[in-house]
Amino acid sequence: MPGDRPTLPPVRLRSEAELARDALSAPLLARAVRLARWAGPQRPVAAGGVLTEPDLRAAAEHLGFGADEEGPGYAAEAWQLAVDTGLIEVQEPAPTAEGAPTAEGAPTAEEGVDEDGATGIATPGEELRLITEGSPRDILDIWLGGFETVLADAAAPDLAEIVDQIGDDGEIDLDEIDWNPEEEADFLDGVLGNLYLLTALDEEDAGRAVPLPALAAAMIVPEDMEEPTDDILEEISEAMVRLDDQFRMLEPTGLVEYQPVDEALIEEVDGEGRFPETAGSPSGSDPFGPDEEDVSRYGMVRLTPLGVFGVRNRMLDAGIDAPAVGDLADKGAEVLLDALPGHPETAARAEAEQWLARRTPDAAARELLAAARGDDTSAPLRRLACQQTLSLVGDAAEPALREVLDDRHLGGLARVWLAEHAMPDVPEPSEEMVFWLTVDTIAAQLAAEGDSAELRELVRGLVEQSGSFFDSAWRVDHPATAEVLEAMGRLHPDKKTAKEARKAAFKARSRV
Repeated sequence: MPGDRPTLPPVRLRSEAELARDALSAPLLARAVRLARWAGPQRPVAAGGVLTEPDLRAAAEHLGFGADEEGPGYAAEAWQLAVDTGLIEVQEPAPTAEGAPTAEGAPTAEEGVDEDGATGIATPGEELRLITEGSPRDILDIWLGGFETVLADAAAPDLAEIVDQIGDDGEIDLDEIDWNPEEEADFLDGVLGNLYLLTALDEEDAGRAVPLPALAAAMIVPEDMEEPTDDILEEISEAMVRLDDQFRMLEPTGLVEYQPVDEALIEEVDGEGRFPETAGSPSGSDPFGPDEEDVSRYGMVRLTPLGVFGVRNRMLDAGIDAPAVGDLADKGAEVLLDALPGHPETAARAEAEQWLARRTPDAAARELLAAARGDDTSAPLRRLACQQTLSLVGDAAEPALREVLDDRHLGGLARVWLAEHAMPDVPEPSEEMVFWLTVDTIAAQLAAEGDSAELRELVRGLVEQSGSFFDSAWRVDHPATAEVLEAMGRLHPDKKTAKEARKAAFKARSRV
């Protein structure tokens, strides 16, 4: 397979309009918007732009959390998001120098702090106007800004731990709170990256939540470790507790859907810092496979479509090649055919459909066929991708396929397409063309999937259909003939037949 193929498979994104609706309905942003409107035309705020105690209670009441003891906390989080994203603008106390401008309604330094602790004013920001008047992209940019803020907060240690470790000099001893900012941010990014990759690789199963133990173990357990050690299991448990807190913070952004760890399990974490050894516990012998009936107690998470968009945006900002379905729609056929073999099946079909939608059937078929020619090592895989893409093209492509019936690279492929579309007067292929197409097809399968079970069955079927297959196959004028015959020798279960294949491969190499 081509070495420059993206390392990440493409994802299918919803339209910007759909994603913007998801962003606006995300609980945290929806609350922030409500508070930004509630704050108008202006509202006194305490130092740092936070709400005064009376207004914090009023904000919680406005959001419908008046009877909830966590209400002020929800209101404070929403208010902070509104400030961070520009939905609310804060004006600090005006300078006291003679002639300096003052913010209308804001107390000056000479006036001091009012009885509720207000030192400045907050007004609806320019971004609030974009919520109703801006484009879907404007709304998504606001959401992305808020998501980045919450993500940074999620990777930070508990505030109480920080306060406890402030020294006499006012500095924070990071060693004492066992927190490395870069490592923590990288770990959370890695977890989100794994969720993203799972979604991209198995789109049909993207709606299934991933167990928290599996996510933690995937980040911690070395690939070559058969049985996790006690230290590794303790590390997994600690990571799960940390991730539980982080996903609880991230869920209101709309990034993930999360079923938290059972509180009873967290309380039962023993003195070794590990979850209790119960059936299905991640601290058992298999941290990747808790029993199905217990697994949900340990937390379940999945990226939402908005979350896929958000994580991909972070990857792009970091310089990672994170393609999306549709990126190739305006590219040439050679780019499309090089990329499709690396896509998951559903994504490959969607990408091909979007590419075809930009062209007429006849023009698309001619461009695809021209790009499929060649004797280079990637050519068989291109022709396989060409054949799969042409299967989506209607009968209007018939003239283009008939034009290449005598082409050594494309004649067999064209006959297959014409037969599958029940076209009349399809000429019989020569024996030489049949063998060439067979070698080309096996070469493509080898490049795409290696020695797969499907290829093993294909090899067995070919030999059964033609007892003298190897007598003719070694003469085929195809660059991959020897490689294909060697593979057939590996794959065929009959020792005698496998030996015939290896001898034919030797003859093919000697002929060259």
